[in-house]
Amino acid sequence: MPSKLILKTALTVGSLLLAATSVPATQASAVQAPTSGVTVKLPAAVAGTLGVSSKSLVDTVAADILSRSHDAKGLTPAVAVSKLSSEGRKVVVDVRNATPTWARGVAYVEAPRTTEGSPEGWLYIARNVDGHWVAGLEGDRTFATYVATSPLVGQAERQTMTAYADHKANLTAANTGGLLLPWMPDYYMNLTGGPHASDGATGYWSSLDFSGGNASGRVRSSGSGTATSMCGAGGGWTRVIHPNGFSTDYYHMWNATYYNGTAVGSSALLGNIGMDTCAGGSATGAHVHWSLRTYDANYNGTYTWLNGRTIGGWTWWNGSSQYTGCATRLGVTACPGNDMYNRVS
Repeated sequence: MPSKLILKTALTVGSLLLAATSVPATQASAVQAPTSGVTVKLPAAVAGTLGVSSKSLVDTVAADILSRSHDAKGLTPAVAVSKLSSEGRKVVVDVRNATPTWARGVAYVEAPRTTEGSPEGWLYIARNVDGHWVAGLEGDRTFATYVATSPLVGQAERQTMTAYADHKANLTAANTGGLLLPWMPDYYMNLTGGPHASDGATGYWSSLDFSGGNASGRVRSSGSGTATSMCGAGGGWTRVIHPNGFSTDYYHMWNATYYNGTAVGSSALLGNIGMDTCAGGSATGAHVHWSLRTYDANYNGTYTWLNGRTIGGWTWWNGSSQYTGCATRLGVTACPGNDMYNRVS
């Protein structure tokens, strides 16, 4: 049996990572606690605020994300953590802000490091109700309720995310609210990968790969919204939630700007094309792996299809296989290997 660990309030200032392990059933939340293997990012000040309840918070959030994870489907949290660990993949719970009764942060399941795919990740907000943590993951009803009520959500972020929640159930195939490709308008990058699944294997073909061009390798937000660095400071994965019902992911960046629910404008600088794999996956050359994300009718977060949608003035179409699809604009077709200008209309 792994040794048990109780998170203490007297953590050193430099302590950022703790391994979350099992606690006796009498101390656990109402969910089944994962066994040792969950990686916890917990700044000392946040740990001091939460005290011993930080352990049950981590267990609750970890169990929730594993219930959503494609690669943990049908498994108990303990079995899922063990399976992912055997594949060299981490389950990460990052607690970034807290009061004694509220907490928020990011949680994710690393992608396999043998493929080009991106990880599964969620923003979360949790509330301690009668001694038990109840978490809301980005995209579900509890999360939307907490956005409206939690003192940890700022006014600008609340405004964006409330609008996002209002719009996300009413999306049409062609409507993307004027989203841009991930660099400055009227500059170009090279399309290195047409529509493909975010994980490079399964699911909707939601993602595109870009590199080079005259945009100086700078990756920028596809639209205004609130940005969050999913891997934390220094990590190359950023998510921007837009008020039009979509969110966009940007992965493999280097020199990425750190954001934590920060309001950003359209074309805000996020980082540079790179080969970062802070949450798994792989990259054989510097590029940005860009993905479109929304939510289904059950408020479960998912990467959504690009086929028939217009991004950066180009309408995207699936190819006969992943990565081979092209885009059209005003009678011009751009396929992998072609340079593409980013257009606002």
